[in-house]
Order: sequence, then structure tokens, then C-alpha cells
Amino acid sequence: MRSGSLALGPLDRSATTFIAGHRGLVGSAIWRLMEREGFTNLVGRPRSELDLTDRTAVFEFFGAVRPEVVVLAAAKVGGIQANNNYPVDFLSVNMQIQTNVMDAAVAYEVPRLLFLGSSCIYPKFAEQPIREDSLLTGHLEPTNDAYAIAKIAGIINVQAVRRQHGLSWISAMPTNLYGPGDNFSPTGSHVLPALIQRYHQAKQSGSQYVENWGTGTPRRELLHVDDMAAACLFLLENFDGPQQVNVGTGLDHTLKEIASIVAEVVGYEGESRWDASKPDGTPRKVLDVSTLTNLGWSASISLEQGIADTVKWYRENLAEIRT
Repeated sequence: MRSGSLALGPLDRSATTFIAGHRGLVGSAIWRLMEREGFTNLVGRPRSELDLTDRTAVFEFFGAVRPEVVVLAAAKVGGIQANNNYPVDFLSVNMQIQTNVMDAAVAYEVPRLLFLGSSCIYPKFAEQPIREDSLLTGHLEPTNDAYAIAKIAGIINVQAVRRQHGLSWISAMPTNLYGPGDNFSPTGSHVLPALIQRYHQAKQSGSQYVENWGTGTPRRELLHVDDMAAACLFLLENFDGPQQVNVGTGLDHTLKEIASIVAEVVGYEGESRWDASKPDGTPRKVLDVSTLTNLGWSASISLEQGIADTVKWYRENLAEIRT
């Protein structure tokens, strides 16, 4: 067993670095950042070339490529409706992806792996802001508990690998992410892209009102994906510990406030209605980001600027975006 200690500092820019999920929201942002930072041996495979649920294919890939750094950003993700309707898919697919990639990374002794989870791992009624030690202290939000369990299993897997194999693997738990490359599907998207798509279409069609799910009172923390990418690289170069690290802004807003910003940015002047018969999900979710702040990193993109940038990207890429 190799030692778990790691000489922290800048990663070798020539190291073979596999970004699993490099075409997704987070993975693509990390890829863009690493390219700008001078990484010369980035490796990514679309699902058509490497299905991460295919265990044999994953092991063969690791054997051929021998990555030295792995960023596990691949996941089956979706909004509240998708998670609520297809819990088996969200549990099974994510468990397969995580287990296959991590088992292969152990088999080929990958020294550095970053596992990306989600803030939905924390209990529905966790004390706010949510600290890392709130994990496994209460019941999960029922609408996405299957996805959360898969992500919790990933965290435990990282911790187990550190104990059993001494590899310097870490986990990062982002808050709600948004930005270029997001999923804007009406049924599969998260809250912010869903709002952008909804208000944009309402403006285009001249609709007198937009109807949103729930009461609008739940509070959500939002982090631009470019900030998330910067945090991931920072952690890879500055953190080596078993506990998952929260990544966010430490600030939250009501869904009504977020919808209002989106409407203003899009230029929609109609009415916003809220369907209280639809589920609200977790009442409040804002992360305690003091661990990351104390390490020396904090988010730099404001919500207003981030939404404006995302709306601009959405409009410029309507023909190609995921809907």
C-alpha cells in the first residue's frame, strides 16, 4: 500500500489527466480551464466511445491510457421532476459509473482522483448553512434521495480507498450549478436553466404569464460552473483529506428572487405565477463553505453577472443546446 501523503502544489501540466464526463456541464468547464492553464495531455471520451457503465470497457481504457489524474465529473443528472420520476435510473447508473471508474483507478493505482458529488447528499432539514459534518445526520429530501445515496456512496468509496490503498483521492460537493453547457430541457433541467428556457420562450411567444413550480419561497444557492472548475483545480493542488469539501458561494436567494433576475435579464415583462400544487423540494439549501474559504479560495462570479452570461450563451447556442 502506498502512502496517502501527497506533496501538494501545482499539478504537472504534462500529466495524463482523464476528465470523465468532459462534455457535461462541469466536465466541459474543467476541460476549458485546464486547457487555459496549460495542461497538454487532457483525455476525454464521449459515451459513444466509452460507456462508463460498461465495466470491461472502463478497465480496458484505464489499462491503455494509464491516467495519472482523474476528475470524475460523469453522472446522470436531472432536475426535481426527473429525479422524482426515475429514481432507479439515477441510483443505478450513477453507482455503476462511480464503481467502475474508481475500481479501475484503484487497479491502475491512479494517485490523484477528484470525485464530484452534489449538495443533495445532506439531510433535508440540515442546519443552515450546511457543514460537511452534517452528512448522514438526518433524512434526505425524498424527491432526489436515490441520486443522493449514489453520491454518498461515492464519498464513502473515496474515503475507503484512502484508508485501504493510501491513494490521495478527494471529494468536492458543489451547490446548485449553472452556466454554459447546461441542460435546458423543460423536464430534465435544474432550476436555473429551466427558468431561463421558460422566460425566454415566454418573451418570444408574447405570453402574458409564466407559471413556475412550487411556492417560490425555497431558498437556493447558485454557483457558476466556471467558478466550480476553478475550485476543482484549486482543491487538486491544495487539499488532501478524507472529508468532502463544500463548494459554493455561501449566499442564497428565494426562487422568486432568482426568477425575477432571470425575467429582467431576458427582458420579460409579463406576470410570474407559482403553482403551489407542485413540490417545492428542500426548503433551504446553502452550504457552509468555510473549509474552502480557509484554504484560500472563494467564488468570484456574481449571480447577476452569471445569469446574464448564461442567458447570452443560451441565446447564441439555441440550435445546439441540450433540450
